[in-house]
Parts: sequence; C-alpha cells; structure tokens
Amino acid sequence: MKSTEIRQRFLNFFKERNHAIIPSASLIPKDDPSVLFTTAGMQPLVPFLLGGKHPEGERIVNVQKCVRTQDIEEVGDNTHDTFFEMLGNWSFGDYFKEDAIRWSYEFLTSKEEGLGLDPERLYITCFQGNEGVPRDEESATIWRSLGVPEHRIYFLGAKDNWWSPGPDGPCGPDTEMFYDVTKEGLGDLDMQEFKEADGRQQVVEIWNDVFMEYEKQKGEVVGKLDQQNVDTGAGLERIAMVMQNVDSIFATDLFFPIMIKIDELREETDEKAERIVADHIRTASFIIAAGVQPDNTGRGYVLRRLLRRAVQNADALGFSEGDLVELVSTVVSIYKEPYPEVGEAETLIVGTVEEEEESFRDTLARGREEFKKINGDISGKQAFDLYQTHGLPLEITIQLAEERGVAVDVPAFEAELEQHKELSRETGSGQFKGGLADSQEETVKLHTATHLLNQALRDVLGEHVSQEGSNITTERLRFDFNHDEALTDEEIAEVERLVNEKISAGLEVRCTEQPVEEAKEAGAIYLSQADYPNKVTVYEIAHPEEHERGGVIYSKEICMGPHVENTRDLGTFKILKEESSSAGVRRIKATLN
Repeated sequence: MKSTEIRQRFLNFFKERNHAIIPSASLIPKDDPSVLFTTAGMQPLVPFLLGGKHPEGERIVNVQKCVRTQDIEEVGDNTHDTFFEMLGNWSFGDYFKEDAIRWSYEFLTSKEEGLGLDPERLYITCFQGNEGVPRDEESATIWRSLGVPEHRIYFLGAKDNWWSPGPDGPCGPDTEMFYDVTKEGLGDLDMQEFKEADGRQQVVEIWNDVFMEYEKQKGEVVGKLDQQNVDTGAGLERIAMVMQNVDSIFATDLFFPIMIKIDELREETDEKAERIVADHIRTASFIIAAGVQPDNTGRGYVLRRLLRRAVQNADALGFSEGDLVELVSTVVSIYKEPYPEVGEAETLIVGTVEEEEESFRDTLARGREEFKKINGDISGKQAFDLYQTHGLPLEITIQLAEERGVAVDVPAFEAELEQHKELSRETGSGQFKGGLADSQEETVKLHTATHLLNQALRDVLGEHVSQEGSNITTERLRFDFNHDEALTDEEIAEVERLVNEKISAGLEVRCTEQPVEEAKEAGAIYLSQADYPNKVTVYEIAHPEEHERGGVIYSKEICMGPHVENTRDLGTFKILKEESSSAGVRRIKATLN
C-alpha cells in the first residue's frame, strides 16, 4: 500500500466516524516559544486540549508535519528520522479510551477500511502507574475485550508510557501498539523478550494513544484537566514500512527514490551515511520551505547542522562537490502533491543548499589550516577550540589526526562541550551567536555591519523591513529581509552611503542585558521567528555622547553578539549583490574592504 493511500485511508476512516479533517499546521510553531519546530501533532492543538473550542468541533483528524532532532544520532538505523508525518485523531472532551482504542485496533486490522494487519503480530504496552497516577487497567481491559491476549499486554513506566510535551501543559498515560516486522514471526514474548525485540527493531511502535486528562506545572502533575482528551499518533513512515513489507523506513516509497539517486551519485558504499544524507536533505527541504534559513541560532542552527552533516556524509560517500543539491528535485517529486509548498520553494531550497555547502567548505578549509598549527596529540581543549571557534567538526578533527598518526582526547572534548552547554544554559542562551559561521575578527566586523545595514534598509525602504535570515563568513555577509520588489540602483547606493556614513562617524557599540519584553517595548529590533530567553542582550549603536545622555540610538537590536566596539573599525562597506531570495524576501550580499 503506497504512502498516499495510507494517508487517505486514515483520513477517510475517521471522517466516517464524524471527525473533521484539518490541514497540517506549519513546521514553525505559532505562539509557542518552548520549541523550535512542531514536534508532535498535539502541539498546534494545545489550546483545545486545555478546553478551548475548536472551530471544526470536538473530533479532529489530520496528518501533521513534524521535525524532531533529539534522536539525530540514531538516524541511520531502520526506524529513526528527523522529519516525519504523524497521522492523528483527536477528541476534545468527547470520546475517551473505549472508542480511541477500538478505532485504533479497527484501523490497523480491518481489511475493508483500514490496513488489514495481522492481529497476531500486535503487542501492546500500557502505563504501570506511579505515585500520582494509578495503573491503567482500563486500557488493558479494553484491549483484552478486542481479543488481544493477556501475555501480549505489557505494563511499563512513565519513561515509556507517559506523554507530556514538556514541563508544563496537558499530559497523560498512553497505550502503544507495536508490530512484529520479522519474516518468520516472533510469537509470544515475555516482558524481557519484548524489550529485547524492541531494541533490535524486530517489533516497531506504529501507533500511540495518549489519554490527556492531567496537567503538569513545572514538571509535576498538579491535577486533572476540566475535560478528558484523546491524542493519537501513528507515524506514516513506520506504517509504510510495515505495509510495504520492507525492513526499514528508507526502503519505503517515502525514501526509496532518494536512495536510488544517492546510489547514482556515490562512489563508496556506507549504508548509514546514505541514510543520513537522505534523511537530512529531506528534513532540510521542509525546513527551508517553511521559511527558515541557515543561521547559528534557533531554527537556523538546526538547519545548518542538518546540511553540514549531509555534506560530511556525502563526502564520505564520494559525492562530487555540488552533487548534494541534485537530491532536492527527488524530494520535491515525492512531496509536491501532499505538500505543494515544498514544490513552490524548490528554487529557494536549491539555492540554500548550494550556499550552505559552499560556506561550510570555506569553514572546513580554515579549520584545517588551524589544525596544521597544532603539534602532537590533540587535547580536548584544542579539539573544542577547532570546533567552536573555527567550525571544524570533531569527526573531521579525528580524521585529520588519524592521517597524521596522532590521537584526539575525545572524552576531554566531550567534557569541554558539556561545560559549554552548561554555561549556555546558565546565561539563558542555549544557542550559538547570531548568524556567524565562526567568531574570527572579520566575521565579527561583518556581523556589526549587518546591524547598520538592517537600520539603513529601514531608513531607505520603510519600517516594514525586518530580517528574515543572515549568514556571515570571513569574506562576506548575506542578509535576507522582507520587501516586495527589487531595490533600484539609487536605493542600493543610498543604503551603502548610509552604512558608510555611520562607520565614518565612529559610533560606539554598547550592550546591556534586559528582560526580553522590556527590550521589545523599548523598540529593539528582533527576529519575529526567534525563540528568546527571558533575559536578552541588546546591542545599541550610537554617538558616544548620545549613549551618555540616553539620546538618539541609531541601531538597537536583540542579538547574541559579538561585535566591534566602534564602527570606525569596520572599514568600507560595499554591496556586492541584491537579489530575490524567495517570494517577498530580498537578499543582499556585501563585504567590508
């Protein structure tokens, strides 16, 4: 059964049971600063799980686009990916466990309306309970009534059978459905045998029914919600794997055309690398289509990481430089019908992948030069400096060390990395500096120049201008901003003149820490799509005397830095190119001489 039919059967099944079909929400969460991407079907529906009235009623069904990267190191096995589609049906205070479980079972096993899977290959898990919530005997009883034998129902703890989107919000126990994907069939399994089969991916979780009747605050269950809700999720990729009788999601029709194209381009064979390239280019395509550009903060950093991992693994496969982008058209061909926005963004996706590969290769070249300066074994601190300051991934450092016949202190590197993460969490940033490929002197100068450019564009074109993305290397800055038409030669010249005027004026760059809402109210420019901590750093560029008397500030932005102390350190600003980035978004490339 092809993935398109699985999607449609699922929607039709629940439409027949009085569920309204709604479209997938954006991958970019609306009004939810707790996450960078939509990671589950329930996220866009939280207000209705908490009691709000959905305009389509109390029963909803959809197929939701999701991105999760917490298991990124697992990509390459049979079942893990970073982008996936979640089939979900919802009850906002209407039906509960009885109907939800029965319908899940019917869809999985019915040959007429559903998937026609073998009930003898199903295994079920339920919540074993804890201090605050009792053991879920009700769900187990319903499963037994449907014919699932006692010895195929397992009670597990909160790690396995409790769903919560985070420390706050609606939550509850769940019951999960696993399917035996072995050719010979595993038969009856005791608890330990089931866990081992799960670990070997011989049984695969294909559906999850969450019964949201509790609320968490600061990580603790504080009581029951006003209404009992149902939130179910069935991963399309895993169901396709079962329905198409293949041993991994990468052999399904959602991945196989990409794998075929990789096979045409590669010189070396490495199954894990091939799967990572396929997964990451697919996820990156959806993220770019959602309006994200590579950056060193927030969503842009996730995208950058995915693309750079894709480049590294493509290199390991012997791809020629620039070949990676050829996979984009294959991704588009798979998804342009269910998700037209991916097809519409193909040109943007291609351009972004090309630019990021070029930028990454520049970074790698500089990192290799820094590596050459180190004598003897590579300490953890040196490896971390190569990674953090010069953009050289640990894998590349290890590879270069092996070629030289020296060792890398990987445990010490990991300790340095963990310490850096701790410091990041303590300062509330948790992410990297805004838009920089590294923190060398030239990139710091160009980063400061983007602030002047941003304000100059607002001065020339109007206050509607806002940053849509940036990318900075040692050679140039790239700045994306919203504007509906190409800039005239006169407008470009005026923007350039204004920036150089402010550089020559010797404006001072000062920073303060402020509560994020206070900074916004005070007029600081900020990225509308960014997720900021409660306290942020605000950089103000102004004449020294204006700073002292609290007067006119030329540029004021929320930013992680770093910046020069005075604009006269920047040199001469020159716009190299002005072009379209995507619909309604323009791109400027500029440099400092």
